[in-house]
Amino acid sequence: MIDKILIANRGEIALRILRACRELGIKTVAAHSEADRDLKHVRLADESVCIGPAASTDSYLNVPAVLSAAEVTDAVAIHPGYGFLSENADFAERVEESGFIFIGPRAETIRMMGDKVEAIKAMKAAGVPCVPGSDGPLGDDEKENIRLAREIGFPVIIKAAGGGGGRGMRVVHSEAALINAITLTKAEAGAAFNNDMVYMEKFLETPRHIEIQVLADEHGSAVHLGERDCSMQRRHQKVIEEAPAPGITREMRKRIGERCAQACVDIGYRGAGTFEFLYQDGEFYFIEMNTRIQVEHPVTELVTGVDIVKEQIRIASGEALSAQQSDIIIRGHAIECRINAEDARTFLPSPGTITAYHTPGGPGIRVDSHIYDGYTVPPYYDSMIGKLITYGDSRQAAIARMRIALSEIVIEGIKTNIALHQELMRDAAFEAGGTNIHYLEKKLAESQ
Repeated sequence: MIDKILIANRGEIALRILRACRELGIKTVAAHSEADRDLKHVRLADESVCIGPAASTDSYLNVPAVLSAAEVTDAVAIHPGYGFLSENADFAERVEESGFIFIGPRAETIRMMGDKVEAIKAMKAAGVPCVPGSDGPLGDDEKENIRLAREIGFPVIIKAAGGGGGRGMRVVHSEAALINAITLTKAEAGAAFNNDMVYMEKFLETPRHIEIQVLADEHGSAVHLGERDCSMQRRHQKVIEEAPAPGITREMRKRIGERCAQACVDIGYRGAGTFEFLYQDGEFYFIEMNTRIQVEHPVTELVTGVDIVKEQIRIASGEALSAQQSDIIIRGHAIECRINAEDARTFLPSPGTITAYHTPGGPGIRVDSHIYDGYTVPPYYDSMIGKLITYGDSRQAAIARMRIALSEIVIEGIKTNIALHQELMRDAAFEAGGTNIHYLEKKLAESQ
């Protein structure tokens, strides 16, 4: 087993990793920016190293600084968490070349999955269903691009091969707008991702966002941990997640899950990962793979009993998976609300000092958060300050517990989106289950 891990991240995920390490008896090093000296995991870690100023480009994204921190503390491995350098293939490569263990997939796997065109090719070869599309990058032949769009059928969506997080995408509803849309997306992709390659897909108008969690070891074994529904989104950013997904049957889960697990074996995947799908009219369509731990991993942990972060560490240590597919049983239902330091209506960030903080409790309540009474939320990073997760024997029970938990949680001194979550927990469409990815955006627009 790895005996010392450098945590190259911040906030709730850094604390989550630290707790897993402590359970496994592993020493920890907290790599932090100047603005994050007072983070809870920094206070609790065995060692801490400041890796630069507040700006993430000078700290959490500063590869030489992260590697130097690992060197001076004699860390054996580096856990990147999510965001920042977690899906940076060059970083993973540098980590391994420097003699450390990267807790995640191999660099070549991250690179392949980071290129959406290559990822789709790999998934098609593995038998994972994909959205009808161009099956490769678009060239400069305008007539050929128009022919492709006609064959796929409007509306289509132009996507940057190196994009992600809702960036580098443009929906096209008519043939007349196609060429200009391709040109603009290529220009934006080149500027944002240093890669102007784009591809075309059928635009699904009312899909849900459903993802499959997987784990794979270095010994050729892979399992899936069922699905999550992440359709409640605003500007492509998830707001609420749940597991299992409403309306997905055991047979459907088995079929798509086994394909994802087999795809991991086929591409030599290592570690935790998530296959993201658009789901419409009873069909799954692969869109991308996240080669890291997900923000929403707790809901899967609650319904399966599998500690995904500990599994990441065990896999990186060279151990075999602790469970076979037949051991994975989905029980009950879990819901996660992302708690952000932002105005519930305008969504403007709300950094500042927390003057009062009280967490909810009771059966089936989990709070993953790094904040505390007196903590100052900095203005430099993502606005998420925690995750409130509830578990129940049924979806209705999980929703009821979430309503109670949201009524009990107290965060004063800053604005939060708790009021929005309270409203959504009483929304008739959410209660019914199965809302599409555009539902929340439309609901918010109508309430303005």
